[in-house]
Amino acid sequence: MTENHATDRRPTDSRPAGPRATDSRPAADSRPADLPPAAPRSAAVKDVPPGSSPWQLARRELRRRPAVRVSLCVVLLFVLMAVGAPWLGSLGGWSPNEFDKSAIDPYLAGQPLGSFGGIGSAHWLGVEPVTGRDLFARVVAGAQVSLLIAFAATAIVVAVGTAAGIAAGFFGGRVDAVLSRLMDLTMSFPSLIFMIAMLSVAKDVNRIVLMTAVIGLFGWPGVARVVRGQTLSLKHREYVDAARVAGAGSWRILTRDVLPGVAGPVIAYTTLLIPGMISTEAALSYLGVGVRPPTPSWGQMIAESVAYYETDPVYFVIPSVFLFLAVLAFTLLGDALRDILDPRGGRT
Repeated sequence: MTENHATDRRPTDSRPAGPRATDSRPAADSRPADLPPAAPRSAAVKDVPPGSSPWQLARRELRRRPAVRVSLCVVLLFVLMAVGAPWLGSLGGWSPNEFDKSAIDPYLAGQPLGSFGGIGSAHWLGVEPVTGRDLFARVVAGAQVSLLIAFAATAIVVAVGTAAGIAAGFFGGRVDAVLSRLMDLTMSFPSLIFMIAMLSVAKDVNRIVLMTAVIGLFGWPGVARVVRGQTLSLKHREYVDAARVAGAGSWRILTRDVLPGVAGPVIAYTTLLIPGMISTEAALSYLGVGVRPPTPSWGQMIAESVAYYETDPVYFVIPSVFLFLAVLAFTLLGDALRDILDPRGGRT
């Protein structure tokens, strides 16, 4: 009996069945066939270190775009020009309102002497017809006036619009209803006609202060609508509910939780507002209701040069080019910031 049982035992084969022991296929082939291949990471994502803040991402993205770098340099150049306008004007040797009768021909209705509007070593951008005032000094001084009005009006628009939008979106109810109707009422006004009427009636006032106030009066509803929409989406987030449960007051929630969330879109919108403000100031000055002579302004210089565009086209080209470059540079910079800081708003 013992021998029969011993002979019936067979050695157990410990080798795995099939070709698995010798299978050397890579692990990647074991993915299901119906799954799409993994998308390659872009160069921008690879270069972003983990934990980067939105502002670090914005700076890195701005460095990647050559057009944005150029526009940023142009913006900084105009800002420095506006800040150092008195020094730059004296660098050319002429003040904005100083006449140079030796630079014009009295026998040709005051046309500038020399070619290209009198451009030379004495007058770097030429002179005005009839008066002989230096165009370089007046363009630099005009940059100071135009950018001062644009920046001041933009500051008023952003401050009022952000406060109204946050209040309407956060508190809701009657506050939202009243502020929303006020936005609609302000936006329904024909703003340009109303600006012209107000600036025409006001006589003995500071024109720069008046233009800043009037432009800011009609510009805030656009910012308020953007901020209101952002606030409505932020006030129901988990961290806002947690702060409310923890006993934080409305002011603390608004300043610590809601305001940082709307800062990105507001900054992008602000940069896009500035070229519109520059164009508005130039249009009002062109129509004769803006900055009054002898204070120089780009729009005022363009309006005065229209009468000489056939005999002295340089007088028309110089302020027009400066105005075009300023508006274009701020527009390109604002578009880039909107795409980076508010990508969903940029798509819509």
